[in-house]
Amino acid sequence: MVDKILAEYGAVVLDRNAKRLVVQVDDKQLRPLAEKLFESGFYYANGVGVDERGLGHDFAMYHVFASEKDKLYLVVKVSTSNLKLPSITPVIPGSNWAEREAMDMLGLEFEGHPEPERLILPDDWPKGVYPLRKEFDYNERPEFVERKPESTPQRTDVVQLPLGPYHPALHEPEYFEIHVDGEVITDAKYRGFHIHRGMEKLAEGRLTLNQVPFLAERICGICGFTHSIAYCQAVADAAGLDWPERAKYIGVILLEIERLHSHLLWVGVVFHLLGFDSGFMHMWRIREKVMDIAEALTGNRKTYGLVLIGGMRRDIDESRKNWVLKTLTELREETERVSKDIFGMKELINRIKGIGVLPKEDARALGVLGPVARASGIDTDVRRDHPYLAYDKLDFKVPVYPEGDVLARLLVRYDEIIESFRLLEQALSEMPQGDVMIEDYTIPSGRVGLGATEAPRGEDVHFVITGVESKVYRWHPRAPTYNNLPSVPIMLRGNNIADAPIIIASIDPCFSCTDHVAIVRKGKVIWKGPLGEGVKQVGR
Repeated sequence: MVDKILAEYGAVVLDRNAKRLVVQVDDKQLRPLAEKLFESGFYYANGVGVDERGLGHDFAMYHVFASEKDKLYLVVKVSTSNLKLPSITPVIPGSNWAEREAMDMLGLEFEGHPEPERLILPDDWPKGVYPLRKEFDYNERPEFVERKPESTPQRTDVVQLPLGPYHPALHEPEYFEIHVDGEVITDAKYRGFHIHRGMEKLAEGRLTLNQVPFLAERICGICGFTHSIAYCQAVADAAGLDWPERAKYIGVILLEIERLHSHLLWVGVVFHLLGFDSGFMHMWRIREKVMDIAEALTGNRKTYGLVLIGGMRRDIDESRKNWVLKTLTELREETERVSKDIFGMKELINRIKGIGVLPKEDARALGVLGPVARASGIDTDVRRDHPYLAYDKLDFKVPVYPEGDVLARLLVRYDEIIESFRLLEQALSEMPQGDVMIEDYTIPSGRVGLGATEAPRGEDVHFVITGVESKVYRWHPRAPTYNNLPSVPIMLRGNNIADAPIIIASIDPCFSCTDHVAIVRKGKVIWKGPLGEGVKQVGR
């Protein structure tokens, strides 16, 4: 089916393997092809603008589509010599973010775009200066222009309540403008872009291919290892590398440990927000022992620093395997016992049942990922649909609930905690002996690579183009909260103001690895952020 569609729109295959296909299409065929792919079941996974003049080409936009059914990532490239390209946002609203990001960072123009305004750069950033063009140095600081403050129209039919961006109850800079009529939420808007760290520019301008994993692992303070795995997979994909089997199992073990402590942390935070601090302390007490396992296997409770392009830097200590297996068995039993008692509290369950509902059709339209998608009836998981490392050799279930409420999102993560215990026991027991690193390999330049992992919050996608002298020419990571944040206004509408904190928290948002996005539907603003007011940093 995919080949038939591509032939119909004149797509030229540039590179192909079993999991990933890269094609180039004429700009006139881009929008109809994108619409056809979307109608055929593909979802929009990522979008990356690239200055390819250093490769002897023009500017380009890479649109990444994914199909669960076909177990395929499809990368559609379209080039331009005059900086103008057709926008696909009118047919795929989720691509709005990627196109506006390319406008800001590279100066591309997307004809027919419904909202061609700044997205990432601050208002006082000078016009005509584009941070991700190759002539812009990573440590350059332009002269900022005087910015005229913008006034926000005040609505008189509702009360506008601010939450954030700096508040003792918030862990990161985030701002929600909540509109209420009495006690009922009628609408909500998210305003972000407070955190820009310039990671892509730093990687392209200063770091080597094998230094980037240590930067990638710091994208997120909770689930960083999955980002470093996704990046290394992307480079390995570009080079055609296949890791040793033992390295693949070690990767699974550390990723599932990361999923365990991330989910346990989140469940504890949910109980805390509900005023049930006993549940919070129980979950974090169990999580503490998971962190002890991480330290025993890697030497660190977090930020393991173990993965490179060719595999793992170090093996894990085999002598500790029996202790880890015994501890995991005890923790699973303890988690099930504590959770049974907690889920038996009717007042707690009734507090989160039926609130923050995200219907399946809205979830699919917005392209939400991970537990948020699975709690709205969407059966998706990168570990199963696009297998990587050793996941295709292990048995696990993907929990799916149709209700779409906060309770369903809690139950999905609880089921995933139990499945992670099962996966860890299997991986530790079945892990083969052998090498953990490919010692001799070469990375060809100018090759496109894609890496995807199922992070605790959902699908991570990393896009790379390899450069010369062991450098990355282009690197673009996309975190799952990037896709999940736009669903929050839908969840909030019609609920009481007292439910807002738990509904927002139910997607397990990570703002530091996401804070550069906005969603706009044609003719209707769904999700809109400011232009990074007062932010002086470059790039992310």
